[in-house]
Amino acid sequence: MCAKYARSMFLHALGHFHPDTVISNAFLESLEIETSNQWIVERVGIHKRHTVLPLDYIRHTRNQDPRAALEAATLSNAQTGARAAQMALARAKLTVADIGLVLAGGCSPDECIPSEAARVSELMQIDAPSLDIASACSSFGAQLYFLEGMRPERLPDYVLVVNAENSTRVVDYSNRNSCVLWGDASSAAILSPRIPGPWKVTQTMLRGDPSGADKVKVPRFGHFTQNGSAVQHFAIKRGGEVFDELRGRYLASGGRPEQLTFIGHQANLRMLEAITRRSEIPDSQHRFNVDNRGNTGAAGAPSVLSELWDDPNLTDAIALCVVGSGLTWAGALLQRSV
Repeated sequence: MCAKYARSMFLHALGHFHPDTVISNAFLESLEIETSNQWIVERVGIHKRHTVLPLDYIRHTRNQDPRAALEAATLSNAQTGARAAQMALARAKLTVADIGLVLAGGCSPDECIPSEAARVSELMQIDAPSLDIASACSSFGAQLYFLEGMRPERLPDYVLVVNAENSTRVVDYSNRNSCVLWGDASSAAILSPRIPGPWKVTQTMLRGDPSGADKVKVPRFGHFTQNGSAVQHFAIKRGGEVFDELRGRYLASGGRPEQLTFIGHQANLRMLEAITRRSEIPDSQHRFNVDNRGNTGAAGAPSVLSELWDDPNLTDAIALCVVGSGLTWAGALLQRSV
């Protein structure tokens, strides 16, 4: 499936949150799971990642029962999502009373029902419709796609989009292939269909291949699993395709190539480097945080931009290119509007 719309959504602010507890490569070495800092950095380019889990819990249990992780976690998805949302509201100089719709989604929700969005709204005392649009790691791209495609008159002045990702709770810490990847983070975005903001979403795209649904899974009460080599190939191929298409549309509209920054799905640094080689993206136009944050699912790409929000060196156009379970891949072109 693929669609693109000419109308723009304005992005007023982004926010992010990373839990205080850090899982270093040295800590993972101490688990005696046949890994090392050198092996991790060479394989995935990650030095550290954050978690809502106490390190003692991971050390003593290796998280063999993910149900116990829900109780051990120091913060819920709603709590971490709310912290990112509070940053976004402060940056936009808005309050919860301004929000007329809340969307959420990600890889590992706390509950089947109610929605993650409802839990965030409950905690923040937001009085607005709250529902989830989720496609795992590509959720933020999917959410922008659906928002941009809606008739503006059907949307409120301000929409809050939250991606709360605490997937270390579903990681098997006896499996070196998966536990080196994941970190916890939340992101939040405030968008408007009619009130101008500093950025506008000028293009979106969403595509999928459900025949690959079994390649990445988190079963209920189970651990994250993936077909590593197949998923890596998928992420490189589709992530590059998304960027190439968005770049082509940006250049066709008169954009300058040196002003387009690539922010991809923060799965691992080696995957991102393969995309930059494939699509000939200069290092100066590639921004990422996976080396110090890990794979933070749907929060990854938006959290990169959130951390760069006040960076005067950021270019005037951003290509967000994300991939996720399903299999799905999505993209959004953001351009400065003021």
